[in-house]
Amino acid sequence: MDRRRFLQLAATNMMAAPLLPGALSALSDSAHAEGVQDKDDMLMIDSHVHVWKIDPKFPFSPERKPPTEDATVEMVMDMMKANGISRTVLIQMIYYKWDNSYIADVLKRYPGQFHGVARVNPEDPAAPDHLERLVKEDGFSGVRISPYTAEKYDWIKGPLMPPLWKKCADLNSVMTVLTEAPRLPQLIPLIEANPDLTVVIDHMADVALDDEQGLKDLLALARYPKVYLKISHLWKISKQPYPYNDSMDRLKVVYDAFGPKKLMWGTDWPVSGKWLTYPQAVQLYREHLSFMPKEDQAQILGKTVQEVWPFGL
Repeated sequence: MDRRRFLQLAATNMMAAPLLPGALSALSDSAHAEGVQDKDDMLMIDSHVHVWKIDPKFPFSPERKPPTEDATVEMVMDMMKANGISRTVLIQMIYYKWDNSYIADVLKRYPGQFHGVARVNPEDPAAPDHLERLVKEDGFSGVRISPYTAEKYDWIKGPLMPPLWKKCADLNSVMTVLTEAPRLPQLIPLIEANPDLTVVIDHMADVALDDEQGLKDLLALARYPKVYLKISHLWKISKQPYPYNDSMDRLKVVYDAFGPKKLMWGTDWPVSGKWLTYPQAVQLYREHLSFMPKEDQAQILGKTVQEVWPFGL
């Protein structure tokens, strides 16, 4: 899907099947929101978006099944404009694995509009050096690691992690962690060894609503001043339809533990297209955080991201 076709779809409000990669066309209903602003003109910065482009200049990893549709930064910029989003943090997509060249290109072409979070191979002893190059030469502002629960991800407990985390701290960069509940306690030694390192846990670690131990381990991270949570994936853990009231109950617990200054929202577009559209994801946070004061809403919608990834706004 090229950008012209995307805009044509948006103009007619057409919707396609929501599953990826067809989920990309589901963003078309953002056209109705052209020029929309937050009801209180709150600054909104999306902390979590993926982009890619089907282009031989930016080859996908042969180890991954490639996407069949684009999810370009230009599409994101159109959606940002249509939905009142000021800035966005771009997260390296697994299709590229360790090749961060597409986001690096975006950062050079659109300075000041985006921050970029790269990926490096956590099992490569040279990962700290790769991270340093990505930060100093390509302008990235963070790195993402993904220690899932399976045994093959036991590298999170191995000898290559301390040097990578220390390098991230030395670079004044951000360590972003995509993980699951059983791995959360294993992050604590790394967090405690790097007290000045900003650590962001993606998607509240997707802790299931009935996982009491997982929730306990997640809330235990609230005691660390530099640990932040993305409150995305309310849709994934919910057993109810939009606006996911059962997940909102979980969010209230997390909010009470961490406070607004350590929480940030995000759409996870286009991965989230399996559950909801980009405009719905924006409205979920813009319209359904009324259980907290407006100043706390403003903190979560824009200020926390701004403090972790400064945009100078």
